[in-house]
Amino acid sequence: MPPIPPERRPDLLDPATLAQLGGIELVAREVVEGFLMGLHRSPHRGFSAEFAELRAYQPGDDLRYIDWRMYGRSDRYFVKQFEEETNLRAYLLLDVSSSMGWSSEPGRLPTKLWYAKHLAAAMAAILIRQGDTVGLSAFHEEVVTRVHPRGGERQWREIVRHLEPLQAEGRTRPHTALREIASRLRRRGLVILLSDMLVDAEETRTALHFLRHRGHEVLVFHLIDPGERELPPAADARFFDPETDAELRVRTADVREAYRDAVRDAIAEWQRGLVPHGIDHRVTETDQPLSRALREYLRKREKLG
Repeated sequence: MPPIPPERRPDLLDPATLAQLGGIELVAREVVEGFLMGLHRSPHRGFSAEFAELRAYQPGDDLRYIDWRMYGRSDRYFVKQFEEETNLRAYLLLDVSSSMGWSSEPGRLPTKLWYAKHLAAAMAAILIRQGDTVGLSAFHEEVVTRVHPRGGERQWREIVRHLEPLQAEGRTRPHTALREIASRLRRRGLVILLSDMLVDAEETRTALHFLRHRGHEVLVFHLIDPGERELPPAADARFFDPETDAELRVRTADVREAYRDAVRDAIAEWQRGLVPHGIDHRVTETDQPLSRALREYLRKREKLG
């Protein structure tokens, strides 16, 4: 079968194009298939499977794992066996507060929540394919929906069913959801937070540190709309906080540089507050293909063995 051109692989499409394909289930499936296809055709295999030994080929074995060098030496088929991985329990924490419903280009660029929901569905699919169990919690001031961690195709459909109706509303208090997850995780697992991090920084850092102190691995996807990095080119701008209804009018020329510095400083502050504590912090722009974020997840998963 000829390779699919990279520009046609769903995992490499920009979100605006991807949003035209259909609902979460269809988009996530297509993205994951394209992503895994890309892994299989690259030197980087992923899934952290370690080679263990060879055994004689049996009908039904995956032809990808035939050791062709051994066949050349012995004229017999052998397949590579891999060490069994330890199943992981993962929780996806999804911020559904009002600020997540924002897009700098409505009608063209999907919202941060759209990106987060589709990324969560794709990661859940990959986790389940790896034999891991995965759960979901969506939150604003409080947890609004919850799926307890399990494995299997039915679990993935359950997660998608809970993701579909989620709307951006309410203020953000992720530490509530984080502490609830910490109390529910009986054994060490992976916690993945998807949020724009427009939150109380001190409370959130403390909750994330608590999870790490309990032995859990933590990965934060800090979602940023590209329009949040720079002020619009207009001479005047009106800033509106969807969570507090506060409004501020400014001359963009007067504050452009200060705004740019403030965004850069805020990201750097999250880095300083999380990374030294063993918490992975990944800035993810919502106009970028989902494959970039999936690769960050895969790097984290590989470290866990």
